[in-house]
Amino acid sequence: MAPRKNAKGGGGHSSSSSSGSGSGSGSPSTGSSGSSSSPGARREAKHGGHKNGRRGGISGGSFFTWFMVIALLGVWTSVAIVWFDLVDYEEVLGKLGVYDADGDGDFDVDDAKVLLGLKERSTSEKTFPPEEAKPPAELEEQAPEGAEVQNAEDEVKEQIQSLLQESVHTEYDPQLEAEGPAGERQPEVEDFLTVTDGDDRFEAMESGAVHEETEDSYHMEEMASQDHPNDVEEMMHEQERSEEATHQDYAEPVYEHSENEGIEISDNTIEDSSIISEEINVPSVEEQQDTPPVKKKKPKLLNKFDKTIKAELDAAERLRKRGKIEEAMNAFEELVRKYPQSPRARYGKAQCEDDLAEKRRSNEVLRRAIETYQEAASLPDAPTDLVKLSLKRRSERQQFLGHMRGSLLTLQRLVQLFPGDTTLKNDLGVGYLLMGDNDSAKKVYEEVLNVTPNDGFAKVHYGFILKAQNKIAESIPYLKEGIESGDPGTDDGRFYFHLGDAMQRVGNKEAYKWYELGHQRGHFASVWQRSLYNVNGLKAQPWWTPRETGYTELVKSLERNWKLIRDEGLMVMDKAKGLFLPEDENLREKGDWSQFTLWQQGRKNENACKGAPKTCALLEKFSETTGCRRGQIKYSIMHPGTHVWPHTGPTNCRLRMHLGLVIPKEGCKIRCANETRAWEEGKVLIFDDSFEHEVWQDASSFRLIFIVDVWHPELTPQQRRSLPAI
Repeated sequence: MAPRKNAKGGGGHSSSSSSGSGSGSGSPSTGSSGSSSSPGARREAKHGGHKNGRRGGISGGSFFTWFMVIALLGVWTSVAIVWFDLVDYEEVLGKLGVYDADGDGDFDVDDAKVLLGLKERSTSEKTFPPEEAKPPAELEEQAPEGAEVQNAEDEVKEQIQSLLQESVHTEYDPQLEAEGPAGERQPEVEDFLTVTDGDDRFEAMESGAVHEETEDSYHMEEMASQDHPNDVEEMMHEQERSEEATHQDYAEPVYEHSENEGIEISDNTIEDSSIISEEINVPSVEEQQDTPPVKKKKPKLLNKFDKTIKAELDAAERLRKRGKIEEAMNAFEELVRKYPQSPRARYGKAQCEDDLAEKRRSNEVLRRAIETYQEAASLPDAPTDLVKLSLKRRSERQQFLGHMRGSLLTLQRLVQLFPGDTTLKNDLGVGYLLMGDNDSAKKVYEEVLNVTPNDGFAKVHYGFILKAQNKIAESIPYLKEGIESGDPGTDDGRFYFHLGDAMQRVGNKEAYKWYELGHQRGHFASVWQRSLYNVNGLKAQPWWTPRETGYTELVKSLERNWKLIRDEGLMVMDKAKGLFLPEDENLREKGDWSQFTLWQQGRKNENACKGAPKTCALLEKFSETTGCRRGQIKYSIMHPGTHVWPHTGPTNCRLRMHLGLVIPKEGCKIRCANETRAWEEGKVLIFDDSFEHEVWQDASSFRLIFIVDVWHPELTPQQRRSLPAI
């Protein structure tokens, strides 16, 4: 409001300052601009002008002042027009819709070119239903030859509708009938944002049936009623209840990759780590921004009937775009009631439910949106673009809720309806990966690459699958070329992670250059610290002391009772070697490494603790470890001749303690970042396993340690309760 005050009544102060300088340079007869004693000078000063302001015409200072006054008045007038909606521009543009010549439902530059004869009217696109390609009523007589095209489009649309109806009533794929990992019924997701400890989201663990997590699995990072008889959700309802809840929903916040600076990296540690090889041709962010955007076609969402109610649809849509979600919801619900066969009204209702779910953070509302998207796509005469957008969004929201099987079915329908769309096939491949079906995903990406060999998205995912299958050397060119393509979806930390890891394993020193590039792109906190599930701002260093962690009591208890912990571990080894399960996350280059887990993701393994009851009782007192839902508590035995590849843990939210139990005198060591240490019996080592670490066991006998993960000390109690388990 300050500018408005100056524009109206503050000109005297503004012009007096400018006139002071003006009189000093533009009036030679005045000795001093600020000391005139004549009455005339005083009168003019009183009015805010300089000495010659009235008689000598407008000086430079006064001209600038009045120019600013007029400019500010114009600005505020424009603001008032927009702020108070004095002119409804959307309504004006809506009235021009009758001149829609290209069938996209509104009047734009392309329509003007058609009407002026500067552009041909398009009537031959087979991807759109006939009512979308048909010209407006007032221009129909100009295109009588379109009848044959319309018949062809009618056939295409009939095929799409038949596929939609068939897929709605298709029996569930037997391959997807399998229950979750433990075969137990999964509790329903909370409907509203609540703080939970996450315990009800995971199945009970079998003894020892847990493994150290790595980045090799494909996880999601960016809600349906059962009443609708044609919804695929009804067919999958029981199956989805048993899915493992490793998803995100509105009860779990989303965390982006950390931008922590981490530790300083010695110039001598990684040769030329800051120099990106000329062979790394990934487009920079600036280059991507300078690339002119490809003009996308507007989706055609109106069928013949919806064009007749366009004004009502536009009015409801305006409310939604202005953020008046509840009002927009009421408007679209009324339209659905009046016109139940209107695909656009139903689609608008789904979008409002989607927006409302986001606003209220409600999974129940999101489930309704998922159902409504399905209804919109299944209506007769639904435009092709609307079908595609509805089902694609439906799949995304199903994935968000963790309904991976339902999302996969939706993606399969999309590919069936639009077999030539490689983007949808790429999405289908991701759907299979999220289900853990790497073989099916691999087939999908092979099909895509056969048709479009330079598809960067397909390449990085194909390389990801090859590496997961331990085809390390084969995966490198796909990952490298895919990232270098700069295609959407390829600039992802997982692909930099796996490309560098694959290069390390084949002895390619360029690995750290890719890690450096990943760091520069914001995917890694540093070249050393490459975890992908992070909380920003946490202290980052590879090695910690007990005092730095604040968990001194836990460390003292472990070191005081190390023999008790050791003896129970040895007893489990002697009595039931089967409880120590081999590491199967592809972290070993060679050797024998097994683990026996007592706690996983903050949940106690009751069966395992029967083998080490005193150890488990000892740990119960320390919630910083037993409640750490991003870690484990476990025995780890490593036999001679074992080498563990350099690797990083998945998150910066934990620290890892190693208690030495049975340690050979020499030959066993661990490196974290650029510092290597050795274990001691009865002593605790603490490090941050989100930093790169590597292990060697070259002794003549086995090495036994006890691993205890704890929350990062800087995490708040709220964060510890709400962070999703890993």
